[in-house]
Amino acid sequence: MTTAAIIGAGPGLGAAVARKFATEGFKLALLARRQDHVDDLAAQLSTSGQEVRGYTANVRQPDTLVAALQRAEVDLGPIEVLQYSPIPQPEFLKPVLDTSVDDLNAAVEFSLYGPVNAVQQVLPGMRALGRGTLLFVNGGSGARPNPHVAGTSVAFAGAGAYATMLHETLAEEGIHVAQLIIPGAIEAGHPINDPAVLADKLWHLHTGPGQFRTFAEPLPSES
Repeated sequence: MTTAAIIGAGPGLGAAVARKFATEGFKLALLARRQDHVDDLAAQLSTSGQEVRGYTANVRQPDTLVAALQRAEVDLGPIEVLQYSPIPQPEFLKPVLDTSVDDLNAAVEFSLYGPVNAVQQVLPGMRALGRGTLLFVNGGSGARPNPHVAGTSVAFAGAGAYATMLHETLAEEGIHVAQLIIPGAIEAGHPINDPAVLADKLWHLHTGPGQFRTFAEPLPSES
């Protein structure tokens, strides 16, 4: 079995997805900004019997992201599944009238340039395998702009457009691209947005390639 890499591997969704893919036989590369966090998570998941390693990367610092993915490919082999799901930072969640150009630059670095850098690094390995899956996880503003969270609304729109084009371009090569929109907060015990429930959904997006965009639950109706 090949490797699944999770960018933004935290104790909630990232851990649940890692656990799901580990049970299915994947080796795991966990990427986050703090080495101690990914090392702790890797130690917990290593009990699954699969090889799990943690790598430090800041998605707004391309050199660190590319280097982490390169090390993962050397250590664990080709990356067949890439999930991009880091949690947006608070400065991306300002109201539109309070959002500056610098705020937008930061959000775009995080949610658009980060995925582009990651995809360009792993795509050659997927092509060599003849298969692969790119999973993008976004909040509700990825599908409906929200003036209360202007940074993510703008950046997620760009990321969604980029991922849509990848979906259309790479399908004939056996590489599937999918986006999961999670409108509400990820919450343990929630019937829809529990991390384990979402992890199962992401697994099915990998194993059953189909449409590009899937919603964890419908967006609330606009008043």
